[in-house]
Amino acid sequence: MRASAYTIPTDAPDGDGTFAWDSTTLVLVEVSADGVTGTGWTYGSPACATVVIGDLAKVVAGRDPMDVAGSWNAMRSALRNIGRPGVAGMALSAVDCALWDLKARLLGLPLHRLLGEVHDSVPVYGSGGFTTYDERQLADQLSGWVGQGIPRVKIKIGESSGAVEDRDLARVAQAREVVGQRSELYVDANGGYTVGQACRVASRLAEYDVTWFEEPVSSDDLAGLRVVRDHTGIDVTAGEYGYDLVYFARMCGSVDCLQADVTRCGGITELLRVAAVAEAHGLEVSGHCAPGLHLAALSAVPNLRHLEWFHDHTRIESMLFDGLPTPIDGAVTPPDSPGHGLTWRPSAAAAYRVA
Repeated sequence: MRASAYTIPTDAPDGDGTFAWDSTTLVLVEVSADGVTGTGWTYGSPACATVVIGDLAKVVAGRDPMDVAGSWNAMRSALRNIGRPGVAGMALSAVDCALWDLKARLLGLPLHRLLGEVHDSVPVYGSGGFTTYDERQLADQLSGWVGQGIPRVKIKIGESSGAVEDRDLARVAQAREVVGQRSELYVDANGGYTVGQACRVASRLAEYDVTWFEEPVSSDDLAGLRVVRDHTGIDVTAGEYGYDLVYFARMCGSVDCLQADVTRCGGITELLRVAAVAEAHGLEVSGHCAPGLHLAALSAVPNLRHLEWFHDHTRIESMLFDGLPTPIDGAVTPPDSPGHGLTWRPSAAAAYRVA
């Protein structure tokens, strides 16, 4: 097992209601057996690579590569005294995804077929619309997605109080004007509002036919999410910061659609369990970011809604991997080649390596 980290500058200053960034770090895991290599990754601190090599490699090395569930259990046990959420959970997720990719490649199967696909393709929504964008940048990005045939788009809001709420709503109005009435419009506050602010903004969002209100308040405020959900007819969603199954089970009573991130929640092994828990509560699942890793797993999720086609990550995965598919008519078909279908390009990544 090998792990490495790469920090890639953004193509423009990026920000949401609570955070701004000018680079994104991808931590790559490579797992080899019988001359075949599988890859997985997460987006987080280079410290994830330290956990992979220092804590997880020793409990996975030498195991049967067909026994992904056994390796997952061994890794979970190895993290007991470190703590599952955060860096350790992201490291576990990256290794698990690499193990599934390895297993599928050893069997000569596309990963979506190994997992048992129930969808031929995965619906996607264009995601970006950063608060740091000016009107021209926002219009260009939104019209680009619509021009690609993606009928769902999301922008960032949540810049907090007073006049800034007015800016949020002005940007929503602009977005609706750009994409027209036929496209679904989503917003993401990244937990930037108080409950009262979120309810005020939700009342105005209906004017623009917004149908998805992501993290109107902190995802840790389950009671607050329920208040906002009960206040509005817009779907309230959260879950991207979930690191274990219990977290998602608790959240099911507070949202209309459950988000999960395969690079955080425990990899493909846990993502499929999360989807089952959501279905038991009558909820659909939406994949958060990392499109290249989500495609195969989400095609095997019966209660799938869609996948976030996130600007930063689609850009990075197109730069550093071969094989990322292109959306057609608002959906993406998983590659029909062994594994997850993406091939790491070390020469393209070398200049960005930090660990």
